Amino acid sequence: MLLHRTGHALETELTARLAEIGLTPRARCVLSSALDAGLTQTEIADRISIDKTTMVVTMDALESAGYAERQPSPTDRRARVVVVTEAGRAIVAKADDVYSDVVGSVLGSLPDNEREGMVNGLTRLVEGRLSAPVACEKPPRKRALRHAVG
Repeated sequence: MLLHRTGHALETELTARLAEIGLTPRARCVLSSALDAGLTQTEIADRISIDKTTMVVTMDALESAGYAERQPSPTDRRARVVVVTEAGRAIVAKADDVYSDVVGSVLGSLPDNEREGMVNGLTRLVEGRLSAPVACEKPPRKRALRHAVG
């Protein structure tokens, strides 16, 4: 429960701070994943663990804001590749600054000798023991921020 409470508090703070620049954590995650990656909407959705409907809604908002465009895939005529615009690159840079500031502040509240160990331990858990989902009849909802925080 400590990890859940910590994650929720961090997500709430990031959401509030990103809202100040007109972005959501999910939109930051999509834009960051799309930067120079040549990925389709489906590939990005899979990478950041969001469903197709949520990806479409997020892309609609990013296109309306002028941050991203859907362009035909050069390899699959049925797919659309997400391309980040110059305005999108600028907002990602601002969002990355916000992210660094929040995470730096949070980690800065720990003593020096605990910071690296905590981050390394959490990384090992996410990439190791907790990397494969356990079969569960009613699993909790996935959150895109899980991938955006790393």
